[in-house]
Amino acid sequence: MHVCLSDWSRLWFSYSGGSLSLPLLHHLPPHAAPPCRFLALLRVSDSFSSSSGSVRLTSAQLGHLQHRPPAMALRDTGSLLVGLLLLFHTWGAWAEVVVSMEDRVEVSLRETAQITCMFTSDDGIGGMTIQWSYVTRSGENQRIYHQDSLMTNVEPGTPYTDRISVNSTGDIVLSIRNVQLEDEVEFVCLVTSLTDGSAEGRTKLLVFEAPNLPTIEGVQTGISVNEDHPSVIGSCEVKNGYPKPNITWYKGNTPLRSIPDVVNVVSSITTESSGLYSVKSELRMKVEKEDKDAQFYCEVTYFVPGGMSMTETSLINITVYYPSTAVNIWVESPKGQIKEGDTIELHCSGNGNPQTAIFTIRHLLDDTTWETNMLVLENVTRQNSGVYECISMDMDTVEEISQNTSLFVHYLGRATVISEKNEVYQGEDLNATCNAVASLPTETAWLKDDKVIAKGHILTLQDTTFDTAGTYVCKVTVPDIEGMETSGTLRVYVQGPPEIMGEDFKEIGTFDSTVDLSCNVRGFPVPKITWTNTDGKDISTSPQTVTEEGAESVVSVKVTSNMIVFCNASNEYGADAVTFSIKAITHTTTTATTTTTISTTVSLVPVKTATPIPPKKIKKEGNGVIIAVIIICILLLAILGSVLYFLYKKGKICGRSGKQDLTKEKSNKDNIVVEMKSDNTEEAILLGVNGEKQPPNDQ
Repeated sequence: MHVCLSDWSRLWFSYSGGSLSLPLLHHLPPHAAPPCRFLALLRVSDSFSSSSGSVRLTSAQLGHLQHRPPAMALRDTGSLLVGLLLLFHTWGAWAEVVVSMEDRVEVSLRETAQITCMFTSDDGIGGMTIQWSYVTRSGENQRIYHQDSLMTNVEPGTPYTDRISVNSTGDIVLSIRNVQLEDEVEFVCLVTSLTDGSAEGRTKLLVFEAPNLPTIEGVQTGISVNEDHPSVIGSCEVKNGYPKPNITWYKGNTPLRSIPDVVNVVSSITTESSGLYSVKSELRMKVEKEDKDAQFYCEVTYFVPGGMSMTETSLINITVYYPSTAVNIWVESPKGQIKEGDTIELHCSGNGNPQTAIFTIRHLLDDTTWETNMLVLENVTRQNSGVYECISMDMDTVEEISQNTSLFVHYLGRATVISEKNEVYQGEDLNATCNAVASLPTETAWLKDDKVIAKGHILTLQDTTFDTAGTYVCKVTVPDIEGMETSGTLRVYVQGPPEIMGEDFKEIGTFDSTVDLSCNVRGFPVPKITWTNTDGKDISTSPQTVTEEGAESVVSVKVTSNMIVFCNASNEYGADAVTFSIKAITHTTTTATTTTTISTTVSLVPVKTATPIPPKKIKKEGNGVIIAVIIICILLLAILGSVLYFLYKKGKICGRSGKQDLTKEKSNKDNIVVEMKSDNTEEAILLGVNGEKQPPNDQ
């Protein structure tokens, strides 16, 4: 350290950390001691120290120093310089450079890492020298970056030459792009000040890479519980992670740890050419019967920036071999209650795996045996009910295990219908019963024509008629078992005279020369049907058809003129008849080629005719009344024709231009009029029953 006065007006103080110049308010007198004396004085006072660590000179102290006499001023100035010496020495220790850095920075592989170097110094960044380096594997510092007030420089020929950048705005930040595994080293930041000295900080860069998804593979063969040593359960593998991933085996929710002679977990680590780690773990353990339902999987944990992560494999099962300790026998089908006619499938099985035993099924009721573990009985009956036993014999120990089950076949016998009689006369009552033997409660319903007419096993028919006759079905069902039913039938006949059914009047138009007449009769005993004309002669020998209610007959009649046909039905209780009145109307059409068509109209008039077999029960009017009605109708038609002709002659109906179609009927009480019309000439010709032709001008 050096202290001296310059021109007796300024005090210069020089030390290793720098220099300082202080002005004096009052110049020293010319006869004052030369500067070297002050230097000697300062050297003598060099041993002065301050317990406070710092010396401050106030303006009052300076003023006091400046107004002292010269001799005293020199003495006080020496004391002041000693204090200043101590002050500057303390300042040099307090103003040193301080550097702060994180202990570690974590980054994922191929990402960008940022390492921050924070420092404190009185000098600005322009007066600082900054140097970045890393510690090599051999422990040496390799510089990669240098910066001072004049220039910045990235060191060439290093692994970071093309991948780093430095931001000196504020804190100093080193950025490393495309981080590789080799970058996991310690980086050093060295900061040097022109006045405060130098300091450095260190940060360890840690690189991470998440591994691929783990895989698991279970053993494909079965494992016996009788094995003496732990057997291979499966293996897990995870690839390409950094740092090394860790694998933990689980059975259910329980982690598996190595236990001598019980559980053995063997892991192997492989370093790939990329520097990443692959880990494979194999699980071996002694299995028990309960392990047949166990699920195994692996949990993989690995480090990531800022913490740890975890992933799991899929679940695997193993096949465990164990001997049977019990057997079971059951009905596989049908499910639910069994009825006669079903096909039964009995199964017998042990609780061991695999099924290596010999099975026998035996019916204890008749001691029938089957050497099988599955028995099929088709179309079973109530005789198949009883106790069935399953016997299992172990091939290794020759021990037998047995179990039995009871089987019951429900039955429903045939329905039996009982009636005092099945033939009743009209108006009488009839009672019938229906019963069936069953193992379960039954329900009975009576049906006719597929419609339910009564429920219960008793059927009562009161005041019977022909509508009562027919077939009755008794259906017996078991509500508890679907499809279990039986049935019986009852045919009821109602005795009485025949009744001819059909419309009272029927008109049939046809272009044929024949017409089909139908006669449907009900009654019991079955009526006999005949067809006759007004002379009482049979006109057909066609056979009749027996129906549910009686009989039916169809006859074809050739129509040549007006005629009357009788349908007669009779049995031992009476007779019935119906009259078909057939009236033929001929239409003649005159064209270039004359064509004549016969149209037949059939009138069905219910009358009572004098049939060859007189009925015992008369239901309809006699034939004489019908004939009288026909004659009256003919007379009315004759009168109507006369009136129309009279009005026509008087011109009361229409003009006589001859362009209108008008049929003039001329008849008397004994005439039957047949109409003939020409479509081309629009002329009408009236013929009387005697064949006389009327003049055209009279029309």
